[in-house]
Amino acid sequence: MCGIVGYIGNKHKTINVLMDGLQRLEYRGYDSSGIAVIENGHSKIVKSRGKLRNLKKKLSRKTLSGYVGIGHTRWATHGKATEKNAHPHVSGSVSVVHNGIIENYQELKKELIKKGYVFYSDTDTEVIAHLIEDYYKNGLSFENAVRSAFKSIEGSYAVAVISDKAPDRIIAIRKFSPLIIAIGEKENYLASDISAILSYSRKVIFLDDGDVAILEKNGYRITDLEGKEVKRDVSVINWDPVSIEKGGYRHYMLKEIHEQSRAVLDTIRGRFSEEMGEVYFEGLNYKSFNNIKRIVALGCGTSFHACLIGKYMIEKISGIPVEVDLSSEFRYRGPVIDSKTLAIAVSQSGETADTSEALLEARRKGAKTLAITNVERSKIARESDMVIYTRAGPEIGVASTKAFTTQLIVLYLFSIYLGKNRKIITEKKAKDLIGEVLYTPQLLEKALKLEDEIKELGRNLYNYSNFLFLGRGPNYPIALEGALKLKEISYIHAEGHAAGEMKHGPIALVDENMPVVLIAPRNGVTYNKLLGNLQEIRARRGKIIFLTSGEVSEELEKHVDKTIRIPECSSIISPLIAVIPLQLLAYYIAMYKGTDIDQPRNLAKVVTVE
Repeated sequence: MCGIVGYIGNKHKTINVLMDGLQRLEYRGYDSSGIAVIENGHSKIVKSRGKLRNLKKKLSRKTLSGYVGIGHTRWATHGKATEKNAHPHVSGSVSVVHNGIIENYQELKKELIKKGYVFYSDTDTEVIAHLIEDYYKNGLSFENAVRSAFKSIEGSYAVAVISDKAPDRIIAIRKFSPLIIAIGEKENYLASDISAILSYSRKVIFLDDGDVAILEKNGYRITDLEGKEVKRDVSVINWDPVSIEKGGYRHYMLKEIHEQSRAVLDTIRGRFSEEMGEVYFEGLNYKSFNNIKRIVALGCGTSFHACLIGKYMIEKISGIPVEVDLSSEFRYRGPVIDSKTLAIAVSQSGETADTSEALLEARRKGAKTLAITNVERSKIARESDMVIYTRAGPEIGVASTKAFTTQLIVLYLFSIYLGKNRKIITEKKAKDLIGEVLYTPQLLEKALKLEDEIKELGRNLYNYSNFLFLGRGPNYPIALEGALKLKEISYIHAEGHAAGEMKHGPIALVDENMPVVLIAPRNGVTYNKLLGNLQEIRARRGKIIFLTSGEVSEELEKHVDKTIRIPECSSIISPLIAVIPLQLLAYYIAMYKGTDIDQPRNLAKVVTVE
């Protein structure tokens, strides 16, 4: 959601770094963009509505150079998607870009208007620029003006500020929104996401809430709001910059679908011993879980679906009861939490605002906390007592794919970890379950070979306006996920339901214009029940896409419009495999519809505000 990039160093490099960084941040979702560069002591602002190409076109008619600059891609919260609302926002000598929401901006705006400040935009961000300028022109230094302004500001923010009067620095500050700095040789970088600057530097610092970073050409400092210097660790990011590129695929989403077997392999590597029936997680000590009687799993969107499947895995393998909550609802219902509760926060980015706040609520109530995330030193990782990284690598497409499968494999391994240490499962059972893990990357590869027939199926289905997805057991959340993927990138209305609930409402929707995706691998106790659902759908002339495994009788084939056969596997692993054709189906339907697959409308990769 929105994106920030900043650079200080070589005047001939500034524009290129800013535009390259903004281009790499496009996946986060945006509706306008802009940059500010200090040239010969004066800020030059260029902004544009719409796609980044519009900003590039404007820049092509100008000659800009300068040692320092900031850039932004905006996703509208306050005010429409217009050029005047695009960032950077300016007041006097101060230029500001901002991710997040200023909760008390109306009160601040009224005070500033009384002082004579004129507002040109409808945004909350313009308040920041005027407030800093007000402190600055009244005698404070640039740094102290920024600190003083943010003592009055309430809300969530990642902010970068430059000033004509201090053209040798960028000042950055964060609270609840991700922001990193990256260290170079006689140059330094700033970004809201690693992907924006990974091509230039792998040495990064993840700023904490309340950090104020001062970037200069030859160094940097980090202080708190009072001006006291603080130390932050430098992390070396091992992602290959090439892995952020599309690698020959038409879209990042398709590339990331195909990366899932590799991502799962990276996630499981070094974390188990099949011979001993043991699972290991770096930084975890089972003694931390000795008193745990209950687990609360927290997530949003796709991560919420991972939690639902994780509930099935953990309860079946370890015997610990699991409650799954939408992060956005959790802290508003007065959850009953105590010291015998483990709160698991699941988030691809580790920066999801709702999940972070839910996690903090669980901690306040005494729960132990565990983060499952893809990004090292992310907010949720830092706030948790323990963390397990998924090792999926960068995921650029807004619609999550490989993050989901790696979350599932972590939850599966964690289930074995708990079950073995609690002595709920025997060593032999643990070995058998770990054996399933070993074959998962191969099973994913086999599922990916369905691509050509899924592509053809997408061609036949893209004109339909409504879809229904049905599943049972651990594949019920896969029905939810399949519907979500289709909605996200094709804009087709789709619903996911537990198949046993079909007669309690959804069956009313079924007719000849309703494709129904029935997820029915032949490995669970509910398979025959699902065949009953199939007959009910057929009786109402629904168009049936039957996702199953193993052989299908000729008689059964007569009752379905299309059979998709995934590789045979255990019921507990089947969600990881069954989701692959559903991801591909959503992708190819969207492709034939001509939608913006990597940057679907109204969506953002990282939701950093509530």
